[in-house]
Amino acid sequence: MSTHFLLEAPVGLLPVLAFLATLLHFDSYRLVNLKEIVGCLVAGLALAAAAYFINGAILQLLAINVPTYSHTLAPAVEEGLKATAVLYLFLRNRIGFMIDAAILGFAVGTGFSLFENIYYLHAYEGANIGVWIVRGFGTAIMHGGATALFALVSQSFIEEKGAPKPVHFLLGLLPAIALHLLFNLIADIPLLPTAVVLFGLPPLFYLTFSKNEHAVHQWLVDDYKSHAQLLDEINSGAFRHSEAGRFILELSRKFSPAMVEDVFTYLKLHTQLVLRAEQLALARERQEAVEPAPQNAEDLRVLHELEKRIGASAMMALWPHLHFSRRELWEMHALYGA
Repeated sequence: MSTHFLLEAPVGLLPVLAFLATLLHFDSYRLVNLKEIVGCLVAGLALAAAAYFINGAILQLLAINVPTYSHTLAPAVEEGLKATAVLYLFLRNRIGFMIDAAILGFAVGTGFSLFENIYYLHAYEGANIGVWIVRGFGTAIMHGGATALFALVSQSFIEEKGAPKPVHFLLGLLPAIALHLLFNLIADIPLLPTAVVLFGLPPLFYLTFSKNEHAVHQWLVDDYKSHAQLLDEINSGAFRHSEAGRFILELSRKFSPAMVEDVFTYLKLHTQLVLRAEQLALARERQEAVEPAPQNAEDLRVLHELEKRIGASAMMALWPHLHFSRRELWEMHALYGA
């Protein structure tokens, strides 16, 4: 390993990791855990490896040179690949707010950029330090920022419109591709792309975090109150006699009379788990050291067993009437990483 490599590697690799660490530092609710970050980094690395072969195949197929490709198709190909990892998180209800959308999206882009820069560090050992300043402070952070932008725009549409739809993700992809394309088009102007990224992305993240922290707090407080009331109604038996309770009762009986108790047990356990997750998040906001309830893992196992017993088709029919949204599912997943 040469002295040049030891000097250049930190410049090419550390800035984007430092940027990611800064985003995590400002996540006062700890919406994202280390396991999720590592998973996103690994996904980004794997997608960058795939991009290496896909880009090579497209260049060979179309018989065009690298500059032409980077100014036309490359941004769409690479942003589309990175978006698949974030899309998986959305579909698995692992993203609930703008803050975790930004962090997880940036983490995927970080993994992608690390693969690229490690490859270039080996392939172009003779490149001067200026190249690694641009790649470390510019290209790498652009990759993280573009994927974060995809996640942010997609999440904003989901929050505004409700259930996620393909059009939300397609609209989210457009600004990510545009940022990547702009960066590539001005790449020949010394330090301009790096300046655009360094002066453009931090204010975007700052505004997102400051605005969304209040929204997270308000949602947690309101949701906690409504779930606490729901649990009281379930424990007292009042919920069974409410309009929603009677509807769930009738719907359960249509599938199987034996299913009724399973459904109400599921509803109670689900509410308890969501309340615990909300208590944990609110305690973290107050910077209190709170340990997750020891029974979480066992209760989650029981919940999944109940889901299997109730069955997929019955769950699909019942779910719209169970008083839970995508964000409650996100809170449930947060318990795993607590």
